[in-house]
Amino acid sequence: MRIYHTIFLLILTTTLMSQDYVGSKKCKMCHKKDKTGNQFKSWINSRHSNAFETLKGDEAIKIAKEKGLGNPWEEEACVKCHVTGYGKGGYEIKNAEFWAQTKDGKKPTKAVKRMENLKGVGCEVCHGPGSKYKSKKKMVAINKGTMDGAALGLIQPTEQLCIECHNAESPSYKPFDFEEFYPKIAHPLP
Repeated sequence: MRIYHTIFLLILTTTLMSQDYVGSKKCKMCHKKDKTGNQFKSWINSRHSNAFETLKGDEAIKIAKEKGLGNPWEEEACVKCHVTGYGKGGYEIKNAEFWAQTKDGKKPTKAVKRMENLKGVGCEVCHGPGSKYKSKKKMVAINKGTMDGAALGLIQPTEQLCIECHNAESPSYKPFDFEEFYPKIAHPLP
């Protein structure tokens, strides 16, 4: 049994490493209708969606200063739990020159748009990078049970996943009870 578990973890890790983060706006395309559960609305109204912006608040700035850090939105210690995919091919801390990039002198470049879309604790933090399962055809097959979502990198959130950020390492940590908090962010398909 142990060997199968190890093989499964190796396959899952390899699958996730070959995935790209696409951002929650890609998820919105299919998960925005009330008829199908409007998971995007549940997320956008959650504290997770606004996690990056909290780093720009007075409290976060005060905490960072007390810890001898710079701007919390530019510090790995803070950013890693307030964005999607940090250190895993997702959001990256960038300098002002990066954020100022535009095409045709007007619109942000594709790279800037991608980073903007990975700010906050997005769908892919809990469900894995979406590049291989994001299409409607694949999601329909996954929901019908004719395709294995896990083989495409789609994961279901677990307590272990949540406590990667909801732990005592956080300066604003409050005791975390998965059984109590998970229903507050649940957004099942009807």
